[in-house]
Amino acid sequence: MIKKWSLFIILAMLAALVLSISFYFIYPDVAKLRTVNPKKTAFMEYREKDWAKQGKKKKIVQKWVPLSRISPYLVKAVIIAEDDKFWSHEGFDFEAMQKAIEKDLKSRKFKVGGSTISQQLAKNLYLSPARNPVRKIKEAILTWRIENSLSKKRIIELYLNVAEWGDGIFGIEAAAQRHFGKPASDLSAREAAKLATVLPNPRRYNPTGTGRYVEYRSELIYQIMVRRGIVIPDYEEVVNEPSGEVPGEAAPPGEGQPPERKPPAGGEAPEKQTLPDKVLAPAAEP
Repeated sequence: MIKKWSLFIILAMLAALVLSISFYFIYPDVAKLRTVNPKKTAFMEYREKDWAKQGKKKKIVQKWVPLSRISPYLVKAVIIAEDDKFWSHEGFDFEAMQKAIEKDLKSRKFKVGGSTISQQLAKNLYLSPARNPVRKIKEAILTWRIENSLSKKRIIELYLNVAEWGDGIFGIEAAAQRHFGKPASDLSAREAAKLATVLPNPRRYNPTGTGRYVEYRSELIYQIMVRRGIVIPDYEEVVNEPSGEVPGEAAPPGEGQPPERKPPAGGEAPEKQTLPDKVLAPAAEP
């Protein structure tokens, strides 16, 4: 009799687990994100609860901006730093995941990592901070739904507006104003590289600080942008002078940014130039 009850309890628990996971195939309504900006994410709610437990009177700082009002330098710097195959993959970078798993096995720690921007968006929007296999399954389902419901441009727009860029600072507009005193549209390539550098762990690193890690990794990101023709160094130095204009010339279109090369046919990401693992900071997953 006891064995039968034990079996019943185990089967009931498995059924509840399957039901819980299956729930994410139909809910939440991912498709509405095509036109509706989320007011608050699961991670924002988690941070608010954490502050309340600590007795801190803090508020989320965020201001939504469309992709057209975000510096192209910032978009490209974040993709280089976080997910260089973003424009070509379907939500998952299996090569990066394999490397992350191998690293976990060597260190005997369950961190996984290797998440794409789409996976990070799914975590930020909908999931708890728990780290376990069940959460990873839910994350995979939500990532698949996000990739099949939204355009790549909408995914990166959402991500840049809900990601945390400092303690309680959410979204690139609030981050640009807080760290550099300017709108996201006016960020220079070097500023973009520094913001992209701290994104994996924004409460540990300061984009305006002088720490060795921030300086070194942001320089790597900047140099990749130079090699890909995203940045023309001499031109950028001139347009980022206090006047913001090239002497004797009117500022070119695009708020002081040089014309960018058109992406190759069939995709927007040129050849991958991976950042060395030794300079990557430990990611702070929500």
